[in-house]
Amino acid sequence: MNKMALLTQRMSRCCPLLKKCNIVTSTEQLRKQSIKIWTSSLKQPGLLTSIHFRRSCQPLSKNSRSLLFDNLIQFCSSSTELNRSPENNSLSLVNKPETEIKSSSDNEALYEDRDGALSLALEEISEDEALQIIAEPPLPLESFTLQDYIDHSETLRKLVLLGVDLSKVEKRPSAAQLLLRLDFEKDVKKVLLFLKDVGVEDKKLGAFITKNPYILREDLENLETRVAYLTSKKFSKEEIARMVSGAPYLLLFNVERLDNRLGFFQKELGLNVQKTRDLVTRLPKLLTGSLEPIKENLKVYELELGFSQNEIRHIVHRVPKALSVHKRKLTETFDYLHNVMGIPHSIIVHFPQVFNSKQLRIKERHMFLKFLGRAQYDPKQPSYISLEKLVSLPDDIFCTEVAKATVQDFHKFQKTL
Repeated sequence: MNKMALLTQRMSRCCPLLKKCNIVTSTEQLRKQSIKIWTSSLKQPGLLTSIHFRRSCQPLSKNSRSLLFDNLIQFCSSSTELNRSPENNSLSLVNKPETEIKSSSDNEALYEDRDGALSLALEEISEDEALQIIAEPPLPLESFTLQDYIDHSETLRKLVLLGVDLSKVEKRPSAAQLLLRLDFEKDVKKVLLFLKDVGVEDKKLGAFITKNPYILREDLENLETRVAYLTSKKFSKEEIARMVSGAPYLLLFNVERLDNRLGFFQKELGLNVQKTRDLVTRLPKLLTGSLEPIKENLKVYELELGFSQNEIRHIVHRVPKALSVHKRKLTETFDYLHNVMGIPHSIIVHFPQVFNSKQLRIKERHMFLKFLGRAQYDPKQPSYISLEKLVSLPDDIFCTEVAKATVQDFHKFQKTL
């Protein structure tokens, strides 16, 4: 009875809507309107609390639904009859026996449709079938790693197959957000094909994108313009390929910036065009790195170490990396070579690779030779030992050919230092 009273109360709110039914011209339309009101009432919270899903509870019986529906139809019919005006008697649907609303066949069909819908909605599945249902993981709103987005991004998956290390890419500022916004077919593929045309090998594409993911956002026309500029400066295709592969950030520099960098090395070092081109081809990172350490090292070579401009030019031409050596290492190595070992500038200039060697290696071998009485670095004297042999040979060859001793003797001497 309480449920019936609640239903009647809710339906009383729907009476204004039922007044619009006077313009309906068929019994079928009124039946559909009544069914719509009835089903919307069932959706109200607290009205039919006995309906639950699956095993927790049984649905309402057909007799209960029949009683509720019959009372609903009677109530709607009486409300319609009371509210119709005498002028609109021709539109009344309640008093026409040939279009009686409450027919047993219509109700039975409605019950069958309702039962079928409930049966479909409450259909049970086995545990094995439930385990086979794979729910796609939701897309994370935020994350500290690109790994969480691989399942959702075709671009990331293809970049991984290409050899891109996402763990390194995500550490670069804004690089992770960049990759997530890119479409592989529209944005990435054309850049990869361009790099291949420039001369970057297929096996190096992954490492290239890992070091410089920002190239994927560059306009293809700008990239082509920069390569065309290098070609205009007489760089060969092989040299351009070597430069782009060796310095992945090179193509991010516009033409004006590239021109300024080339002009800097040509002017500061006093090099001609060919030697400038050879310098940056052998060490292309000179064009992309900071110029401040290079300017400082040039002053150190000249003012602190005492090399002439011609000697500096020779050192840089022989070993371009000597320009980027850390200032402290540069001064400490020169101090040991020149002031401790007594090697003059003229000899150091002919073997500038010594500035890239470890100072401990130089010290251990020099003291071992001095212990054996063989530390002779003057090319005019017998038993001369060049800096190249001193620092470049492996221990076994150094001991047998230079020190004339065994490796075991050298290792024992190292323990005494």
